Amino acid sequence: PIISQFEPPPINQRILFSQYSNNIYLRKHNMTYSVNKVQKKKMEEPPAKRACTDHQTAQLKAYKGTPLELKCVNTIRALAADMVQKANSGHPGAPMGCAPMAHLLWSSAASGGTGRNHSAKNPNWWNRDRFVLSNGHACALQYVMLHLSGYEDCSMDQLKAFRQVGSSTPGHPENFCTDGVEVCTGPLGQGISNAVGMAIAAKHLGATYNTTDFPNIINSRTYVICGDGCLQEGISGEACSLAGHLGLGDLIVLYDDNHITIDGDTDLAFTEDVKMRYESYGWQVLVVDDVANGLDDLRAAIDEGKKCTDKPTLIKIRTEIGFGSPSKQGSASSHGAPLGVPEIEATKGRLYGCDPSQDFLVDEDVAAYFKEQADAGDQALAAWDADFAKYKEAHPDKANELERRFNGEIPEGAFDDLPTFVFGKDKANATRKFSEACINAVAKKMPELMGGSADLTGSNCCQIKGAGDFQKDTPEGSTLRFGVREHAMAAICNGMFAYGGLRPFCATFLQFAGYALGAMRCSALSKFGVIYIMTHDSIGLGEDGPT
Repeated sequence: PIISQFEPPPINQRILFSQYSNNIYLRKHNMTYSVNKVQKKKMEEPPAKRACTDHQTAQLKAYKGTPLELKCVNTIRALAADMVQKANSGHPGAPMGCAPMAHLLWSSAASGGTGRNHSAKNPNWWNRDRFVLSNGHACALQYVMLHLSGYEDCSMDQLKAFRQVGSSTPGHPENFCTDGVEVCTGPLGQGISNAVGMAIAAKHLGATYNTTDFPNIINSRTYVICGDGCLQEGISGEACSLAGHLGLGDLIVLYDDNHITIDGDTDLAFTEDVKMRYESYGWQVLVVDDVANGLDDLRAAIDEGKKCTDKPTLIKIRTEIGFGSPSKQGSASSHGAPLGVPEIEATKGRLYGCDPSQDFLVDEDVAAYFKEQADAGDQALAAWDADFAKYKEAHPDKANELERRFNGEIPEGAFDDLPTFVFGKDKANATRKFSEACINAVAKKMPELMGGSADLTGSNCCQIKGAGDFQKDTPEGSTLRFGVREHAMAAICNGMFAYGGLRPFCATFLQFAGYALGAMRCSALSKFGVIYIMTHDSIGLGEDGPT
């Protein structure tokens, strides 16, 4: 295809194309270059209306979509590249390849997008559709989209302060830094696993609080963008296996299948059939071969994912990292370092709607498009607020309990029934038995307490008496059966806490905490109040042996 491959220029001959002239020129560099015996020229003043370069015209001609859609996608690419270049640090390649996905995820249904519900007016709206960027190194992409959607923490000044101390645009997404970021996704694999927890939370809360007359008080979806690295991490396999078992149909994952890791092509170490693996987990798996030349196939796949209510959906999307870069597209060299000023200028000269002479440019028509999408989100929020007001009139007890839970308020008398122990008077017991008594005393008054064990419920003594299991057909249950999946267990609990309205707990033997440590670290950094129950905490475990 015309656009799918870009031939790099000869070495030491970086040819830069003006947006408003097809003449080859060099600028911003102390160098000379001869083309048809014409030496370095002064840059001409651009006309009022920019003309397209030949490469931009070719891209537009090959694109199966509107010129504005392509311009929006290319603007996302260019902004991400500009952010990394100004910071002189970061990862431009993945945002440039994933820009088409982001465009649809931040577009309303009326504009041909996913219609994902969110609003900058209330970033903490309970029923917003969650988005998780699991390949967090691509965070320039998320910050660009939040900027275009009107989130204050991602103003243009903050985009220009990317990766700087004190900015709200840190080098990986951090929930405590930036409104619109749900979870910390520094370590690969955590985000997609957190998303499983969010999907569990949404399904449980919907089953608990929705009514026949108000079936959509809690009905959010969770969307994820992840990369090859996320799917190589063992934690994602643990979490996604459980998600398939639980039939989490409100979870849709867009897999950036760009075939590149830091060391090079994924053929070096990752040649499994991801589609077959996820199908064996119980997922619906769809394949999109091209998003560079049009978005209709991805639209259709996302729509199919939304229709599938009994399985999570993985959409395997073939992309090219660093899309548009003449010499770095499809290469590991675009992964973790700035493209360089000459390369960015050449890239913009090949991307329709971009101006090689300007940085951090958002043209008025692009800004107006995304303002329209943000307005659609605000309208969805207003409609939900109106529904909740009616719900509160019809079901005041349920509504008040939801408000209490999402506000993180502890009910009066929650700890009145905690057990006591008087040494020398009361019968001695194992600490895990006292832990069990505490859990059950509090759970009676705090139904948001939800969790379970990594296949050690009886040994950890963490069963809430009378609480049913959370399963595919019984989402109202509050006992989670994590299976032997310690790392995913902790990450799923992080996602549940991030969703809101729940106070998750999880349990295993202390010596297995090492399996869960990556997610436990994220709990602490994220300030998530996950309750960890670690029993059998002696130096040695007797007859079970030293290990």
